[in-house]
Amino acid sequence: MATQTPADVRTELTPTGKLRIGINYGNFLLVTSYSPGAEPRGPAPDIARELARRVGGPMEFVFYDTAGKLADAIKTGAWDVAFLGAEPQRANEIAFTAAYLEIPSTYLVPAGSPIRSIADVDKPGVRIAVSEKSAYELYLSRTIKHAQLFRTKGIDASYDTFVAEKMDALAGLKPRLLSDVQKLPGARLLDGQFTAVQQAVGTPRGRDAAAKYLREFVEEVKASGFVAEAIARNNVAGVSVAPPATP
Repeated sequence: MATQTPADVRTELTPTGKLRIGINYGNFLLVTSYSPGAEPRGPAPDIARELARRVGGPMEFVFYDTAGKLADAIKTGAWDVAFLGAEPQRANEIAFTAAYLEIPSTYLVPAGSPIRSIADVDKPGVRIAVSEKSAYELYLSRTIKHAQLFRTKGIDASYDTFVAEKMDALAGLKPRLLSDVQKLPGARLLDGQFTAVQQAVGTPRGRDAAAKYLREFVEEVKASGFVAEAIARNNVAGVSVAPPATP
């Protein structure tokens, strides 16, 4: 990628004079350290800073505690670039790159559960706790036909609801569920995954030059090893660099 950012790209990425980058600090795999007034840490902030370095000029992070709030903020024009899961429900308003990393999603079931596989979950009477507007909730909303989804405000709330309401399954990112299962004697994670969340970079639709630039940027930082280094540098387990985009 050329070091000199084309003028039309810079105009589309920085309409206010600075690059405003939206990130979801509620995803501990993407943002490993966040506190107000401090520089965020994690793979997403590292990649975002590299993008800003290449674009040139000032940048600022725009913080959200859930992916849903980050996605919804496009309606107010609060950010120019966002790091979030690429889902069809979001693609009407957001032009996504291919994924830069993937996060497997599966279910946690309580002790004594008769559910043995992911295929057993989508049955009548099964109640699933899930964080609303997360990428995996959007996927389940499209694909679950028989079970009932109970949507909560955030990942912590989905766990609390699963426990308090004695639900049949907790949907979540596998790295988080590996932590949750340790707190529940006899609980199990189901083998495999129902989806792999495609963490991507997006910009508002209509910014065609910016979207093309971002697609090329993501492919380059994957191929160069930058994404792998960001994952390793931040000690993030359970995620993988996404494969190259298909032509």
